[in-house]
Amino acid sequence: MSDQTSKTTHFGFDTVPEAEKAGRVQGVFNSVASKYDVMNDVMSMGIHRVWKDAMMDWLAPRPGQRLLDVAGGTGDISFRFLKRAGAGHATVLDLTEPMLIEGRQRAEADAMAESLDWVVGDAMALPFEDNTFDVYTISFGIRNVTRPQEALNEAFRVLRPGGRLMVLEFSQIPNEMMQKAYDLYSFNVIPRMGQAIANDRDSYQYLVESIRNFPDQETFLDMVKIAGFGNAKYRNLSLGIAALHSGWKL
Repeated sequence: MSDQTSKTTHFGFDTVPEAEKAGRVQGVFNSVASKYDVMNDVMSMGIHRVWKDAMMDWLAPRPGQRLLDVAGGTGDISFRFLKRAGAGHATVLDLTEPMLIEGRQRAEADAMAESLDWVVGDAMALPFEDNTFDVYTISFGIRNVTRPQEALNEAFRVLRPGGRLMVLEFSQIPNEMMQKAYDLYSFNVIPRMGQAIANDRDSYQYLVESIRNFPDQETFLDMVKIAGFGNAKYRNLSLGIAALHSGWKL
């Protein structure tokens, strides 16, 4: 058995061969694509919108910038970026084509069509030249990547000098009792919502398990630095339920 095929990773709380994870993740998002935006609102009680706006506040998009939004799904971040920038270009990249199809059907996509590209691709092997983008974002997606460090390395490669990385992801609440209360909600309520709204309990069970497996804020900050980013820092959102990590290609 080759070294590559013998490596394993997490898929939720299961341990699977690395070679299988991307296909399983695709299966999850193929299943939930049509209900993804609705479920985001229901699961977070709409707070994901506040987090994404906070991301834009810190990012402060400028006219003419080129954005690569990885795991961009239905385009939420790209739409916000283009509205804030006023003029620019956004490339939405996702491993799962049905998510991109859902995004292209949104009214914002039609209004911004000349400023948007939709690309099926892998965060660990981006189909772009070095030094191409001014901004790289990934929101609630990097925990689904088989090897997150490789995704961060690729982010550094495709950003221009002076370009900025920003990652929005679920994280860890730095208070044990509050974390336990949040886990109780996540594991008991969210899969049931997935069953009721998307007719898919298993995919949302995976999603809550993947959150618990993701590195905490400081560990992920170290990964951002290892990829080469300077002036790296993070901000907690909603007490640490989510976190924003930022870094610069200096």
